[in-house]
Amino acid sequence: MTTLEPAAGPTTDRQAARERIAGLLQSYGAAIVLVILLVVGAVGFPTFATPSNFSNILTQSSFLLIVGAGMTFVILTGGIDLSVGSVFALGGVLAAYGSTFGLLGALLFPLVVCGLIGALQGFLIAHAGMAPFIVTLAGLLGVRGLVLATTDGGSTTPLITDPVVVALGQGQVLGIHWPVFIAVVVIVVGSVLLARTRGGQSIYAVGGSESASTLMGLPVARVKFTVYVVSGVCAGLAGALNAAYSSSGVPTVGVGLELNAISAVVIGGTLLVGGRGNLIGTVAGVLLLSVIQNLINQVGTLSSSVQAVVSGAFLAIVVIIQTVLSRTQRL
Repeated sequence: MTTLEPAAGPTTDRQAARERIAGLLQSYGAAIVLVILLVVGAVGFPTFATPSNFSNILTQSSFLLIVGAGMTFVILTGGIDLSVGSVFALGGVLAAYGSTFGLLGALLFPLVVCGLIGALQGFLIAHAGMAPFIVTLAGLLGVRGLVLATTDGGSTTPLITDPVVVALGQGQVLGIHWPVFIAVVVIVVGSVLLARTRGGQSIYAVGGSESASTLMGLPVARVKFTVYVVSGVCAGLAGALNAAYSSSGVPTVGVGLELNAISAVVIGGTLLVGGRGNLIGTVAGVLLLSVIQNLINQVGTLSSSVQAVVSGAFLAIVVIIQTVLSRTQRL
């Protein structure tokens, strides 16, 4: 006897439509809000929609964007990296010291050292089974101490005098600084790796369910180890570019950068529990935070503490919305 499957009714169709809308809002909500703020800024402030102001927003966003790219890889696996602010500062200091050997030294020195720091943290998390929060919190404190130790307690700021290294940070093409172009390359390469390679799909799988990934035969430990190496390299690269931009390796930079990076990634639609998100969303999240800061500066009468309040409130709202949307998609 043949059993007929019930036809999809209006209720099923409405549920599917709600799930699609929830998925779109979760993925592109930050971009929608960003467009709204850009329109509000252009209408409300005559100095906002100017080439020089947009160039400034892009330049200031580029460093956080590179750090956020590495953070996205980590969060997609369900992990967290609290050490990126300190690694960012270390990358700048090492770039300044390495600049005495030219451009190669200014880039290779911080990338290798910061990559090794990421590798150590990744080993402890992936192979020793330690909690990412504890390991990277120790990294935050330990690397910051290393930065202070190499700069006489923070009292010494190594300068960059090599013109080629300085040009890497301060040089412009069509009014846009080189760090912006480098950030775009990082995003494009990272997006291709996540969407078009087996390793990228493994990152999503591990974040979706680590136990299921193990049963599928995926190299879970290797995936987790790799994303922390990527995060360390990205933070070191961003620090080196920031040092080139400011012509110095300032040891006190990067305080709180890890929180900004996490905020940008989450605002961009990447779930903190892992398994869902992309780098395009991270771009929207970073630009959104930068535009909010710029609009607050445009007002002129608001203090920097207002930015922290607005960013914190915005992040809380986004997390709440993400939770609601995730439940809607599971219904």
